[in-house]
Amino acid sequence: MTIATILVMALCIKAGLWQYNKAESKKALQTQLNARLNESAISLNDHVLDFNNDDIESLRFKRVKVSGTYNTRYQVLLDNQVDNTVVGYHVITPMQIESTKKYVLVNRGWIAGNPNRTLPKIDTPVSIQAIEGDIALPSSRFFTLEDSASKDEKRMIEDNPIWQHMDMQLYAKSVPFAIQPFIVRLDSKCNAGGGFKRNWPIPAERVSMHLGYAYQWFGFAFTLLVIFIVLNVKKVER
Repeated sequence: MTIATILVMALCIKAGLWQYNKAESKKALQTQLNARLNESAISLNDHVLDFNNDDIESLRFKRVKVSGTYNTRYQVLLDNQVDNTVVGYHVITPMQIESTKKYVLVNRGWIAGNPNRTLPKIDTPVSIQAIEGDIALPSSRFFTLEDSASKDEKRMIEDNPIWQHMDMQLYAKSVPFAIQPFIVRLDSKCNAGGGFKRNWPIPAERVSMHLGYAYQWFGFAFTLLVIFIVLNVKKVER
């Protein structure tokens, strides 16, 4: 009984700390986002963003602007994106930066999916587009049941443009051009760029949820402690 109680309490406390740390992480991201809002957008046409794998995090939420043309052949639809209880996709289209051979992915926003799971019609401007947005860094940690190793990487997007996760490394292997390791989220106020619905989530939205879960887990641990003490006090009295 004692060992089992200690183990369960430890698990509850660990789960609570995990949720609490998630909340603190969201707070830090919100602070970073707020700071970026006051910065001027830099042009990807004129500047090369210097970074390595260790400091790419410093680019998160950085305001950028870029002009170029879309290449819909290698467009990806990010599945299971929900807007106001409706399931749909985020449309992620590579843009060739004007007068260069460089490409950057642009998240053009959310569109509703079809009930029969057929691909929705996506209109894309063919002329040069001048857009503005901020940098998003897709998570590199996710769980998938897809066996990408058994597929032809060079045909993955053409054979199936619907992806469950935005795997930047896999995408880079699947296209015949060099791609920046981040995504530009099209600004909700940008009228150019063939944008769709863009209610981008903010980190602070989930802080209260994570804190609520943390307090629940801490509460479970405290309840177990009280029950353990009461039961053992009764044993001593007997």
